[in-house]
Amino acid sequence: MTDNTAHNDRVILIAFGANLPTGEYGAPADTLKAALERLAEDGDISVAAVSPFYETAPVPVSAQPWYVNGVARLETALNAHDLLARLHVVEAEFGRVRRERNEARAIDLDLVAYGNDLLIEEGGIQVPHPRMHQRAFVLLPLRDIAPDWQHPQLHRSVDDLISDLPADQEIRKQS
Repeated sequence: MTDNTAHNDRVILIAFGANLPTGEYGAPADTLKAALERLAEDGDISVAAVSPFYETAPVPVSAQPWYVNGVARLETALNAHDLLARLHVVEAEFGRVRRERNEARAIDLDLVAYGNDLLIEEGGIQVPHPRMHQRAFVLLPLRDIAPDWQHPQLHRSVDDLISDLPADQEIRKQS
């Protein structure tokens, strides 16, 4: 295993997803593209890279529609707390109302990694995201934009984490 901590130092990653259309933006992919543009509008966040979009079955498995998911690499001077707050503001602007875990949604923006930072606050921010290493809909698009990334807590490469994913997570790259 190689040490990629220097490579990760300023790699800020968000995962995004949606499985419900919105009245203003339409299909989930269009909503997500608009949300990424909105993140960059104030000038203190730059979207440096965006993965291809993936269609993914809900996790855990349910009867809700499939999701559109991806990962973006951001550049910002905002700290992790302020960035997460901004993600929540954009979610609210795009119609996200949090009612229950794993529900269908018009938008979901998650801070999955903030450099090598380990932030775990009871009832608050958790970076890296506590379930990212178990989700194909995070790891496959992450590999598209940061193939050398290493999990700062587990000290494993993205390819290693992908090799441990359960076979039942259905995912396909959008064409």
